[in-house]
Amino acid sequence: MRRPTRGTAVAAIALTLVVSACAKDSGGGTTGSTTAAGGGCEFSAAPSAPATSSTSAAAGERVDGSALKIGLAYDIGGRGDASFNDLAAAGFDQAIKDMGVEKENTRELSAAPNEDEAAKQTRLRQLASEGFNPIVGVGFAYTESLKVVAPEFPNVEFGLVDSAVEGAANVTPLVFAEQEGAFLAGVVAAYQSKKCHVGFVGGVDIPLIQKFEAGYVQGAKTAAPKVQFDKKYITPAGDFTGFQDPPKGQEAAKGLIDKGADVVYPAAGASGLGVFAAVKQAGVLAIGCDADQYNQPAVAANKDVIVASSLKRVDVAVYDFFRAAAKNDLASLPKVFDLKVDGVGYATSGGKVDAKLQGILEGYKAQIIEGKIKVSDKP
Repeated sequence: MRRPTRGTAVAAIALTLVVSACAKDSGGGTTGSTTAAGGGCEFSAAPSAPATSSTSAAAGERVDGSALKIGLAYDIGGRGDASFNDLAAAGFDQAIKDMGVEKENTRELSAAPNEDEAAKQTRLRQLASEGFNPIVGVGFAYTESLKVVAPEFPNVEFGLVDSAVEGAANVTPLVFAEQEGAFLAGVVAAYQSKKCHVGFVGGVDIPLIQKFEAGYVQGAKTAAPKVQFDKKYITPAGDFTGFQDPPKGQEAAKGLIDKGADVVYPAAGASGLGVFAAVKQAGVLAIGCDADQYNQPAVAANKDVIVASSLKRVDVAVYDFFRAAAKNDLASLPKVFDLKVDGVGYATSGGKVDAKLQGILEGYKAQIIEGKIKVSDKP
């Protein structure tokens, strides 16, 4: 059931952002097969689209946040990073607009590449000590710092994107079922591939990005059991430069394309820009990640290669957190932002996904929501 806390304005946020990116099947219809018109994969029998759609958003009542001082602690790159920081910024901006927060009662601070924990703790303490409450830490990188800082400010509410702090009552996890959106990206990739060979570029080899890989592979193989798959992570765990290195993203994608992949899906932050450049140069296709990348200014030069995008609505989670905090109703937030609450999803801007494939995607989406398909969060 959709929560009434989400305004219709937030549903459109992702359309105006400048962002880059971002198993065994247990259901989904596997009898019979068809072959793609372009000579690509042989497909499993696809589920039918549901008779009705449940994607309209409820407006909800106006919430007065004029007395709040709200803060946002960005991950590496900050606002304008061409990554999920911009999604967080959009949710922040929309909350300010909708709740009447005074501009002087807002603060944004950014992280530096490979900074130590002391710097993150200082950033959070600065916001809290200056009276900002609630505060959102954008990214799992703030997990260890909040373990230390949150107990020092028990009356401050913190939201934490992509992670949780066990035992900290004043830290609300804002986590996502990224694998569910990635599953749908995998279905698109299989249907769009002429060689039945798809690829994945991960920014950093960590569990969060492995969730994208897991869902993508499962979706592709559920749709087309014989699809070939190759992957490349730009950097190992601990080296987060993999999220902000377009040249290495381009190199990684070229390697996959040279192996035969003709649809590439990056979950790689700003490095995804390099992936799209490589895809454009090779004349193949890509799947966007985190937002509707076909409509993003940062990828305008290469947008024609983007056939669809998986959506991770960090904007919605940040907006909903500030709104719930203003209402003193944080318990109303979902435990996980998944397909059921439109916390993840997909977009098909650009006209490359026809009505038949759109129906197939809606069918798989419905099966995931109903629990007929369990999407793994591990490769």
